[in-house]
Amino acid sequence: VQLQACGGGLVQAGGSLRLSCAASGSIFSIDVMAWYRQAPGKQRELVADINSGGSTNYADSVKGRFTISRDRARNTVNLQMNSLKPEDTSVYYCSAVVLTTRDRVQRFWGQGTEVTVSS
Repeated sequence: VQLQACGGGLVQAGGSLRLSCAASGSIFSIDVMAWYRQAPGKQRELVADINSGGSTNYADSVKGRFTISRDRARNTVNLQMNSLKPEDTSVYYCSAVVLTTRDRVQRFWGQGTEVTVSS
């Protein structure tokens, strides 16, 4: 299973970016899809996730500014990021908990896409 992320870049504070991630390969079904981020010198942290039923979960630092969504038919997950702040600068990783067969579950990671917010 491969996760391909795109959409990162450089934006001024207050601006917006949209990240997208597509899963492909041997996929029976996908449970949770998520976005994490990791800034230099810091631990990777959960930004937002969405389960197969559409329920979402957000880090407190992004609530009200970021929106996660997914297209189950296309195995894609998006992260709309508004009102960006310099502290959102990080490498963003998409992740998916995938059933590769009916009874085998594994987490996969995308390659990371860099987001830089200038003040």
